[in-house]
Amino acid sequence: MTGQPHSGGGEDAQRGGGAPLPGAASDRPLIPRQPGRPDVLTFGETMVALRGSGPLKLGGTMHVSIAGAESNVAIGLARLGHDVRWAGAVGEDEAGELVLRTLRAEGIGVSGAATDPGAPTGLLLFEPRLPEVTRVHYYRAGSAGSRLTAGVVERAFAAAPPRVLHLTGITPALSPTAHSAARHALQLAKDHGSLVCLDVNFRARLWTAEQAAGILREWIPYVDVLIASDDELPLCLPEGAVGAGSPGEAGPPDEAGSPGGSHGIDKAQGVEEAQGIEGAQGAERAPQGATHGAAATLASQAKLLLDLGVGEVVVKLGADGATAFTHGGSLHQPAKAVRAVDAVGAGDAFVAGYLSALLDDEEPAGCLERAVTTGAFAVASHGDWEGAPTRSELGMLGAPPGTVVR
Repeated sequence: MTGQPHSGGGEDAQRGGGAPLPGAASDRPLIPRQPGRPDVLTFGETMVALRGSGPLKLGGTMHVSIAGAESNVAIGLARLGHDVRWAGAVGEDEAGELVLRTLRAEGIGVSGAATDPGAPTGLLLFEPRLPEVTRVHYYRAGSAGSRLTAGVVERAFAAAPPRVLHLTGITPALSPTAHSAARHALQLAKDHGSLVCLDVNFRARLWTAEQAAGILREWIPYVDVLIASDDELPLCLPEGAVGAGSPGEAGPPDEAGSPGGSHGIDKAQGVEEAQGIEGAQGAERAPQGATHGAAATLASQAKLLLDLGVGEVVVKLGADGATAFTHGGSLHQPAKAVRAVDAVGAGDAFVAGYLSALLDDEEPAGCLERAVTTGAFAVASHGDWEGAPTRSELGMLGAPPGTVVR
C-alpha cells in the first residue's frame, strides 16, 4: 500500500447518510508519480470468447472475440489514454495469437505475457437466454492461463514497476500456481510502492465462498482500493465480523426479494454481470433497493475494512449506482440511464472508469461519475469490452435521443 494521503470530497455525488464515517480522517491513497512507470499493470487470464445469439444446443453462428476481467479493464483504460500493461499466459495456438493481437491493437503492452506450449488458451461461451440473463460456460481447466506462475509477474515488474497493480479475485481461484503468482504480485507492489486495486469478482463456479474469503482476507492489508458488489463485500471482512463469509449477506433483500447487488444469484448460475452496473430503468435516483438497515450494514462493513488499512472501499449497487467509502466519509453516485443491450462486462468497465479518474487525480465524486459512465457504455453495447469509450466520447451519454454527431 502506498500510504500517501489525498484529500477526499466532491460536490456532485450525494453524501451517503449525510455524515462522515465514525473516526474518519480526510486522507485517501495517492498513486506514485515516478517517471517511466506504466500507469497500470493487470494480471490474469484472458480467453477466446464465442458469443451465440440463443440457446447453444440449437446451433447457429457465433461471434469470435476475447474476454477476461483483467484485460477488459486494461482495454477500458487504454481507450481512455492510459499506459497499460497486461501479464498472463496463453497457449501456443491460434487462440492465443488472437488474444495477444487484440490487446496489442488496443495499445496494451503485452511484452510480459507468456506463451505455454503445453496447454491451450482458455475458452468461454456466452449463451443469451433472456433479455437480461446470459449463461457463461467456461472451458479453462488446465488452460495456459490457469498455469500462471510467479515468473510472469516477476518479469513484468522487472521491466517497469506500475503505478497501479490491478488484480481480481478470479486469478487466485484458477489454480495453486495462479494463486501464488497473484500473492507474489501483491508483495512486489508493496516493495515498489505501487497502489493496489482489487476487484473481488467472486465466481461461484471457480471456488466456494469459504475458499474465497480465506484468501481475500489475507490480501486486504495490501489493498488500497477495494471494489466489490454489496453482496461480495462480506468475503473480505475479518473472520468473526458481523456478516462475514458468504456473498449475499451484505444486508436484507430488496423489495423484490433478490440481493441488493448483482452477483449473489447470478454467479451461482454462472451468469457474469447479467444485471450490469448501470440499468436501463430509474438510473437517476438515490438507492431505493436497499433498506436503511442494509445501507447501515454496508457502512459498518466498509468501516471495518478502512480500519484494516484499505484506502477506499467502492461498492457497486447494480441499477442503483455505486457508493464510495473513504476515511473522509461516503459518497453515492446514481447510475446513468441507458437502454440496456448487453450488461456483460459492465463491472470491468466500471473499474476502468474509476481507476482512470483516480489516475487523473479526481476526487471520489469524479471517480464515481466516470465509473458509472463507462459502465453505462458497456451496458449499452454488445460485447465485454467492444463498447468501451474513448476520452472524447465520455460526454456522449448526455446527448438527447436521436443525436447525430457530425
